[in-house]
Amino acid sequence: MTDTPTEQRRRAPSMDAEQRRGMIVRAALPLVAEYGGAVTTRQIARAAGIGEGTIFRVFADKDAVLDACVAEALRPERTLEQLAAIPLTRPLPDRLVEAAAVLRAHLDRLAALLGALHATNGRAGARRTGAAPDRAAGALPVRRALAELMEPERELLRLPPDRLASLLLGLLFAGAGEEHPPSPAELVDVLLHGALTTTPEGRP
Repeated sequence: MTDTPTEQRRRAPSMDAEQRRGMIVRAALPLVAEYGGAVTTRQIARAAGIGEGTIFRVFADKDAVLDACVAEALRPERTLEQLAAIPLTRPLPDRLVEAAAVLRAHLDRLAALLGALHATNGRAGARRTGAAPDRAAGALPVRRALAELMEPERELLRLPPDRLASLLLGLLFAGAGEEHPPSPAELVDVLLHGALTTTPEGRP
């Protein structure tokens, strides 16, 4: 006999408040990206496999859930783990293309979430976005992780790894809002080899 959803919820491992908050936010993130502020707590509860009342035991209201989703989307930990997993034994261009793809995916997820909130909440959505944690602060550990990926080639680089990491992040941020942004491979090619096929003097 198959357990009912209610029975499955009763048998779920117990969680403390912080763990439950995290579980709810993870379930809510894709829904917020799709529906923005129009998402309901009933939809979130269904996605999390919990009763709707459970949400209000750890969040004051739906706005608190939305704020937590924005904060979670801005957290760099997941991106840092993916960057740290890139082997330093791979060629530098391959390392940077993979890193740029990881960062592009992060920016796309963030843009989808904030765009949906702004579209459905209007001024309230803009205030929520503005109240989010400082993006520059979150970019600092990402920049350091990018620099570490370039560290083995430090002596071959025209600029220090941290400067090149800042340039790559700048290129990624600049293209984030474009309909057809440059691909990670294109960005890395320009970063490493410049925009010209030859020097102004005609030398390769």
